[in-house]
Amino acid sequence: MDNRATLLRPPPPDPSKAPIENVLEVTELAVLGPNIFTNARKPWHPPGARGIYGGAVIAMCLAAAQRTVADDFLPHSCHCYFLLAGASALPILFHVEQVRDGRSFATRTVQAKQRGRCIFTTTISFVKEGSSGSPGSQVSHSSAMPADDSGRPLQPPPDDFVEPESMAQGPFQGTKIQIVSPPGGENDPGKKITRQWVRARGKIAGGTAAHLEALAYVSDSYFIGTVTRIHNLWRFPFDPKDFDTLPSDLQERVKTLHQWEGMGDDPREMVGRPTLGMMVSLDHTIYFHEPRKVLADEWMLNEMESPWAGDGRGVVMQKIYSKDGTLLATCVQEGLVRLAQPKPDAAKESKL
Repeated sequence: MDNRATLLRPPPPDPSKAPIENVLEVTELAVLGPNIFTNARKPWHPPGARGIYGGAVIAMCLAAAQRTVADDFLPHSCHCYFLLAGASALPILFHVEQVRDGRSFATRTVQAKQRGRCIFTTTISFVKEGSSGSPGSQVSHSSAMPADDSGRPLQPPPDDFVEPESMAQGPFQGTKIQIVSPPGGENDPGKKITRQWVRARGKIAGGTAAHLEALAYVSDSYFIGTVTRIHNLWRFPFDPKDFDTLPSDLQERVKTLHQWEGMGDDPREMVGRPTLGMMVSLDHTIYFHEPRKVLADEWMLNEMESPWAGDGRGVVMQKIYSKDGTLLATCVQEGLVRLAQPKPDAAKESKL
């Protein structure tokens, strides 16, 4: 095996597909056994992260599971646990277990493994389309698209939107994160909400399954980090008071990231704020409400809030809306969120 981080030589990118479809492509390995898949391309390892991007693993597990059910069975829930940091230098094997196949529901468990160790596990439940009767014969309600200050439903960015060059990376594009608070809730993290518009680059060609995999991928973006934003935590690997000592190009990069995440205009305003020490996703749940209406290559609104944080952990709730206001999915994530501990005073340390 070479350093390509895949078991098989990666195929050339398919120009007829969106970049996200190429990123999430999985290949069946029938020679190893039934329902075993592997990543076709090297997974992304975000700078500074402990392991590969979790959204990619979620999405590839979903891709593998969807290959084992009939086309009229659509995912309605996906419950995931991050167990070990994934390595970008190693291929991933996705083992799909066909737990149950019923008339209305099917259940799959997928384990993602590297070097024989399970790094991630998920249980995905599928429902047969139309098995609950016609829409008019069912109990039905949905959260409405958030509104602006005038009461008008939020509007997506223009189709020709272009983000700053330094942020134009990866298979998705997004807008600057906005942090909003109700009147009187500016100092209450539990009342703050973050909002961002996102969409996949290019046009997704693979139908509903590919759109759902793309949504699963982006659902992990900025998720548990919501806790750091609503608590106004400093997260860069240097003290904000040292900002002026950085090279000018690095200053500009840090400033752009700081503003992009809705943290304010000037990083130097963070002097004295608590510093993030460690942040790791622990589990992740997606409830797909309207699978057939998911168009991940069109603008979707991500709205996030955190009802609780404590004991070194935080919980974040996410709603994903289509640009026409349809609630497509609701997601929940719990993660490890620890503050950096003050360094001991060298003058007071024991010499023993």
